[in-house]
Amino acid sequence: MLIISSNVSISEAELDFSAIRAQGPGGQNVNKVSSAIHLRFDISQSSLPDFYKQRLLRLSDNRISKDGIVIIKAQQYRSQDKNRIEAIERLQQLIQSAGFTAKARRPTKPTRGSQVRRVDKKTQHGKKKTMRGKPNLD
Repeated sequence: MLIISSNVSISEAELDFSAIRAQGPGGQNVNKVSSAIHLRFDISQSSLPDFYKQRLLRLSDNRISKDGIVIIKAQQYRSQDKNRIEAIERLQQLIQSAGFTAKARRPTKPTRGSQVRRVDKKTQHGKKKTMRGKPNLD
């Protein structure tokens, strides 16, 4: 079970893993061992609540295809098991970020005291600058 939040989880049967050969440096190990992992997760066919499905499909993330399939490629580690765990963690973070709702900001006004302090500080600064000028000889 992949736990997303306290009341949302996904069974591992909904995740589709395939082992592929990794890219980049690594010598002969890269050429002969399929250690990278492709994780595929179909959003519309999943057991996620509709709230998560809608939010995920609205995301403009390059890991989500037009068909609503999340594709994550993990190839950081040399072992297939570690790459599988990393792919699952990245999927978990993606779904959790889609479920996060930002707290609504309530606009506030500055207090009268803070306004007065701000204006006083500006006038003090202005007086300090006028004192730096040339003296008047009149």
